[in-house]
Amino acid sequence: MSGADTSPKAALSEGDKLAIDTIRTLAIDAVQKANSGHAGAPMALAPVAYTLWNRYLRYDPANPHWPNRDRFVLSAGHASMLLYALLHLARVAEGNGANAPAVSLDDIKKFRQLDSRTPGHPEYHFTTGVETTTGPLGQGVANSVGMAIGARFKGERLNRPDLPLFDYNVYAICSDGDLMEGVSQEAASIAGHLRLSNLCWIYDNNTITIEGHTELAFSEEVATRFLAYGWQVLRVADANDTHAIASALETFLQSSDRPTLIVVNSIIGYGAPKKQNTSKAHSDALGEDEVKGAKRAYGWPEDAQFLVPDGVYDTFADGIGKRGAALFAQWQGFFDAAKAADPEHAEELTALLEGRLPEGWDRDIPVFEADAKGLATRESSGKVLNAIAQHVPFVLGGSADLAPSNKSNLTFEGAGSLTPFEPGGRNIHFGVREHAMGSIVNGLGLVGLRAYGATFLVFADYMRPPIRLASLMELPVFHIFTHDSIGVGEDGPTHQPVEQLLSLRCIPGLVTLRPADANEVAEAYRVIFSLKNQPAVLALSRQPLPTLDRTKYAPASGTAKGAYVLADCDGTPDVILIGTGSEVQLCVSAYETLKGDGVKARVVSMPSWDLFERQDEAYRDSVLPPDVLARVAVEQGSVIGWDRYAGSAGAIVGMHTFGASAPIKDLLGKFGFTAEKVIEAARAQAKRHKK
Repeated sequence: MSGADTSPKAALSEGDKLAIDTIRTLAIDAVQKANSGHAGAPMALAPVAYTLWNRYLRYDPANPHWPNRDRFVLSAGHASMLLYALLHLARVAEGNGANAPAVSLDDIKKFRQLDSRTPGHPEYHFTTGVETTTGPLGQGVANSVGMAIGARFKGERLNRPDLPLFDYNVYAICSDGDLMEGVSQEAASIAGHLRLSNLCWIYDNNTITIEGHTELAFSEEVATRFLAYGWQVLRVADANDTHAIASALETFLQSSDRPTLIVVNSIIGYGAPKKQNTSKAHSDALGEDEVKGAKRAYGWPEDAQFLVPDGVYDTFADGIGKRGAALFAQWQGFFDAAKAADPEHAEELTALLEGRLPEGWDRDIPVFEADAKGLATRESSGKVLNAIAQHVPFVLGGSADLAPSNKSNLTFEGAGSLTPFEPGGRNIHFGVREHAMGSIVNGLGLVGLRAYGATFLVFADYMRPPIRLASLMELPVFHIFTHDSIGVGEDGPTHQPVEQLLSLRCIPGLVTLRPADANEVAEAYRVIFSLKNQPAVLALSRQPLPTLDRTKYAPASGTAKGAYVLADCDGTPDVILIGTGSEVQLCVSAYETLKGDGVKARVVSMPSWDLFERQDEAYRDSVLPPDVLARVAVEQGSVIGWDRYAGSAGAIVGMHTFGASAPIKDLLGKFGFTAEKVIEAARAQAKRHKK
């Protein structure tokens, strides 16, 4: 059927039409009352969404957190009122077994208002029934790929004969804008490669964007592109044809070897007499005349507002309500039988569902012996990650074609690669697709897995949108960023990160860690795996770093506090040296020289600004005493922000330009990252602030 049009059938029943028009008019009224928002897409797509939800979606409104529910992603997040209307009319509960609704009629009346449950774009963790935060176009569909990968992974690992605990499907509604964004193209490519037959994208082909008709900028044949990706492509000629929509969904459900794209032709703002099929229906309230005109077109009372006619709630209760309750009860039976049959399996299941780490998850984290030559922190990261992942069965991830450099492969027995035919593998080969990798990792996190991605730190720029959204959604995913400085060497400034650490530290809620040696890496992973609602990133060196002698210097456990006194003097220091990552060794070397010369110095290792800022004032002052103004901060990155710790009168040894292509030794000399430069700055500071 790929590429073929579905055939239309009989007209809508009165009950179906009433429910569909209720979705439309709730969206119209909410946007009009707020004088802000997007009613055009809900007006167009109400028949599509209604058919999916009330006839096909495996979802129990009374138990909205059911682990095996189908996932529905509104990637076109500007059409949020479509989702809010569905959640309200289906009477989705606030939580499993709760009496309070996720979205009440009053919530809809408060659309886009402060602290309402109906913000302008759907927000995960904020409104029950929202499976992911959407709005930045392309991100939702890319998340859906991670959700689909996660469904197959969990099924492969946890299903038992006759006990299908995880076999849910993932549906996403996407817009022209979603499919123009590059991230969606990367995500569609890998979905086709992995043959994700549990994934269905419904493309709202309304040919209108904010600037006007899509022909201004978009003339490709989308269906052909997706056929080339290896997808099944179906067409629905009219979004109002619910029978054609049902036929397409039936075809998707019968497919077992590829993802499905359903191209639905729709009219944005359907029913609005002057604004339908124009850009004016895209992102503005319709205005009173158009509202009344649209309602007349639907046969709706023109002056009624937020009307839910008799019978509409019952229509949803008889559809998604009854079907979802029966499916949930059946699954609960499977779940109880699985737990009773195998206690070890039961522990895996409950740990996954509770987001709990297994007992002894950290028992094999290595302790690294002091070593002047040491290891690159990317090397020690690989060792620590493998030591943890072999005890946490729901850790999976991979690299954007850089695993040999990132040292991010899981190499223990049974890890395996995740492929089209081995969906339970724990190493994901993302290919050169950083944009999609970040979003797919978020999708995996959204279905309860501990997921990670890996690439070079400089390419964190490609991943900023999903990292930001991970923080907004409070997902405990993480990313391994190696080659963290001009220490990359001959690859030159295109590959040498300068501003990326600063950029990551700016994201609220994100924990950024740049460890100084192998033992700080081990402690950084303890921090990462203890996080329940925050993402984290690791910035790791390409070059070997000395493993510090912890019998001489402070233990690496101080990493958990973000900054700690690594080496100290008697009494009040004359100068404090603050470093991160590879620059801590420069501070230590300078400290030993200064100490020998009678200068009282303190070395502070500061792997994480974020964690340090969480500590109470007393601890922060114990590490960086306010009365010690002589300070030197050293980091191979932007100097912006370091005045917070070095002080306005302190010295900062950092990067003011891009790097250069040369061997690392030459680069460090050129840009001043030597013990001699740190000593020089420290002496100048001690002299300047001498009391």
